[in-house]
Amino acid sequence: MTEPELLGAPVALRPVRMSDARTWREIRVRNAPWLRPWEPTNPETPLHRSSLGPYVSLVRTMRREARQGIALPWVVTYGGDFAGQLTIGSIVWGSSRSGQVGYWIDERFAGRDIIPTALAMAVDHCFAVVGMHRLEASIRPENVASRRVVEKLGFRDEGVRVRQLHINGAWRDHVCYAVTAEEVPHGLMPRWRSSLAASRSGA
Repeated sequence: MTEPELLGAPVALRPVRMSDARTWREIRVRNAPWLRPWEPTNPETPLHRSSLGPYVSLVRTMRREARQGIALPWVVTYGGDFAGQLTIGSIVWGSSRSGQVGYWIDERFAGRDIIPTALAMAVDHCFAVVGMHRLEASIRPENVASRRVVEKLGFRDEGVRVRQLHINGAWRDHVCYAVTAEEVPHGLMPRWRSSLAASRSGA
């Protein structure tokens, strides 16, 4: 499975490249205080390491999982600049055809509807092209900004998963949001663009 470039100018999704490692490190280190409260306690997604090695390993892992068909990792760009990451991971095939959504954004790009746009593109690709059926996003109850991303796009709140992930030093509850292919038969991106246009016109 490959991760094609998806365009929704000025927002775009493109495959992760080995050459991203240095930029990735700079952004993650600079954004450590912004990201640390919400990120899984996982040495493979470093927030404050200064060496390049862990980032090179991370990119290699993502590219390998994409080839294996168990993840779709993308770099989120805005006007061509590296703005964040969006991954559809933990993909299960067979009778499930499901995956887990994960994303983060550089704080300097926050508040511009970049991640909702990127996620709408990714959902449409997963359902219409890849053939997946269900996508989930698990988000800490306190992470209001991240919850607003999926709520804007119409993901359903399916309740709390108690102590689901180890985050910032402790096991944390997460709210599970989900969307299935039947809920967006004509695609999520057209609906999201209409919502954006209405909000900007004051309708």
